[in-house]
Amino acid sequence: MSTKINGQTLINLGFRQGKWFKEALDHINTNRLENEEMLAYLEQFKLPEPLELHAQPIEFAINIKAENELEADNVKAVINSMQTLMKTPTMVAGAIMPDACPAGPDGTIPVGGVAVAKNAIHPGMHSADICCSVMLTDFGKANPKDILDAAHANTHFGPGGRERDAQFRFPMELLEAFESNWFLNDKRTIQLARAHLGTQGDGNHFLFVGKSKQTGNTMLVTHHGSRGAGAALYKKGMHVAEKFRRDLSPKTLKQNAWIPFDTEEGQAYWEALQIIRDWTKTNHEVIHNSVSETLGIAIENRFWNEHNFVFKDDDLFYHAKGATPLDAKFMPDITGPRLIPLNMSEPVLIVEGATTATNLGFAPHGAGRNVSRTQHRRTKTGTTMQIFKEETQGLDVRFFSNEIDITELPSAYKNAQTVRNQMDEFGLGTVIDEVMPYGCIMAGDWEKNAPWRQKRENKRRHTR
Repeated sequence: MSTKINGQTLINLGFRQGKWFKEALDHINTNRLENEEMLAYLEQFKLPEPLELHAQPIEFAINIKAENELEADNVKAVINSMQTLMKTPTMVAGAIMPDACPAGPDGTIPVGGVAVAKNAIHPGMHSADICCSVMLTDFGKANPKDILDAAHANTHFGPGGRERDAQFRFPMELLEAFESNWFLNDKRTIQLARAHLGTQGDGNHFLFVGKSKQTGNTMLVTHHGSRGAGAALYKKGMHVAEKFRRDLSPKTLKQNAWIPFDTEEGQAYWEALQIIRDWTKTNHEVIHNSVSETLGIAIENRFWNEHNFVFKDDDLFYHAKGATPLDAKFMPDITGPRLIPLNMSEPVLIVEGATTATNLGFAPHGAGRNVSRTQHRRTKTGTTMQIFKEETQGLDVRFFSNEIDITELPSAYKNAQTVRNQMDEFGLGTVIDEVMPYGCIMAGDWEKNAPWRQKRENKRRHTR
């Protein structure tokens, strides 16, 4: 070889610049490879031909039907978005549930959607609220008001986390798990995991107290996800998936980018998801255990399930964006039946069920919405307090911020009976018990008096 080759030589040969350039150039120049010998060596670095979108959407099960004009618009949008998503090259199956509603631009997995990919994890299909889940604790014949009061004193809703002196102990095994995974071992993610332990966030997350229809026992149900640590993992996952998308399938929508499971990144991301799952389960447990400790009462039973996660079965990855796993194979620590909350004035359903060709092993995760929060707010007339009293009569409903959020009242959600009817019609689980509502706690409209909003309002007043 008369002269050393450089990176431009490789680029001219059609290779995309990457970290491997330095090692390859050193090897080629040291061993004086050229012509066919050099090309044979470089063959290992060739990228596969880009994967094309499926010409037609992969078929998916439609476990939903519209029963009025408002629902018709919602169902149409959901089906259209799913059809676009199911052209993604990795897709092999899918389903939508009766509580389905759009969650973003066309091609975004809807809430109430299940998308099955082969050997691929799609971060955008589990979204930022990784492992959003529900846990139930049976407190026997305890007074429901006592449970709700103790829970109110121990939980935390709204933005941010707990002050340092109010934080729960962070388990050492969880800390070691975070530190061992390169998706999770940065200082900020670990700080968020510490501060957010024992917190529930905002939106539709809740703490619900009621009585079993079967036994009369008082039960506590919490609903939340992985908070800041999960959101940080999602952001990193989307960044890595985008790098793969550019090489593997540039025509795939950015929100549907994936991380191949059989790569170093894929293995680490899957492990990170399991660690975040453990953190989220612990997050439920510390809240429930604090109620038991505060009141000095025993726990009679407990079970939980995710409804926003990625579930693995051999080389298939089931992305459930708001869908409750029925099949035990999806839950390595299964301890009981599954939970499906509807709205604050309706029972939390306790269900079990079998896998079918159309449910793919899943059930709905709740009541879902037909319209956005903003649209719902526009439809309400009367004072906030009047609307609140009408929709929560007979219930002990509290907002942690002391500001009512009418977009979380029962009317903001789909008709609960419609969802239950369609569960029966499409074979999406059997109700074996119900937790009849006593009361609940939610974040409420915490933004109403947020410092940034107050500052903006003061500025507006002074510029009049």
